[in-house]
Amino acid sequence: MTEARLPVTLFTGQWADLPFEEVARLASEWGYDGLEIAASGDHLDLKLADEDDSYLASRLEILKRYNLQVFAISNHLTGQAVCDDPIDFRHQSIVRPYTWGDGDGEGVRQRAAEDMKRSARVARKLGVDTVVGFTGSKIWQYSAMFPPVPASVIDAGYEDFANRWNPILDVFDAEGVRFAHEVHPGEIAYDYWTSVRTLEVLNRREAFGFNWDPSHMMWQNIDPVGFIVDFADRIYHVDCKDTRLRPHNGRAGVVGSHLPWGDPRRGWDFVSTGHGDVPWEDSFRALSSIGYNGPISVEWEDAGMDRLVGAADAVNFVRSLLWKLPEGSFDDAFSNQ
Repeated sequence: MTEARLPVTLFTGQWADLPFEEVARLASEWGYDGLEIAASGDHLDLKLADEDDSYLASRLEILKRYNLQVFAISNHLTGQAVCDDPIDFRHQSIVRPYTWGDGDGEGVRQRAAEDMKRSARVARKLGVDTVVGFTGSKIWQYSAMFPPVPASVIDAGYEDFANRWNPILDVFDAEGVRFAHEVHPGEIAYDYWTSVRTLEVLNRREAFGFNWDPSHMMWQNIDPVGFIVDFADRIYHVDCKDTRLRPHNGRAGVVGSHLPWGDPRRGWDFVSTGHGDVPWEDSFRALSSIGYNGPISVEWEDAGMDRLVGAADAVNFVRSLLWKLPEGSFDDAFSNQ
């Protein structure tokens, strides 16, 4: 039996309450190949990493100690603040103090943009070529389109995104790093057609692609397999997060009803990978067909299962899918590490 052809990693964003070394130890014990390191908690302080080589060396030493590699880093939370309007208490709770500063909205957006540029430099220093994250959006608040919203407002929102992100992507290009945007409610690209328009407004520059996470697509009734096929040249990273769509009972809506995660009254919820409704086998076959050769990263958001049990279960599930694919279907993802 040959080795699985893609590395399986653990996204550390939902583990930021634990020290980085503890997450590395757990991931190693569970059999993960590496980590998608989030710029959260003590896992990765981008400002320190950009300015202090000894700090960056300490992160690499921890990975080496537990026989792990890094294939991507994440800066979801700071990316959210680049385009959002308004900037408020929600952002203060997710960005670092050096990004928040005095809380002035435009100042936060500009400092967030600088931190996204920093993430490209740090990624290059770590030897990885992908940063995963969010973009934020000036126009997400208008997604219901009522009260009526003129087309000029939507056009201006995409223009605002392009104006703010093109200078960031210039730094990504200079560093030879790609940005993998997670298609997600709350962002400039949150479904199929907004993804199309986002690429168009950037003139399809290669620095910008997508992090394929099917969970948010499922509850929006978007085919995650079709998304892989149609955006084959833009699937830069994969996050595995599952979704369970609860049976229609006339009460549970797909928007969520402002109910907390795990509440059984919700019409959908995140569940452990392999325990929901995502067509995983078809999705992995599609990833194979487009020649995807990056990491498969497990993202944990199941409010109804102990994460210490579920994260170990998830890596085994992902590997079971990889074994089903024909030998040679993926390029050797470890070759340039």
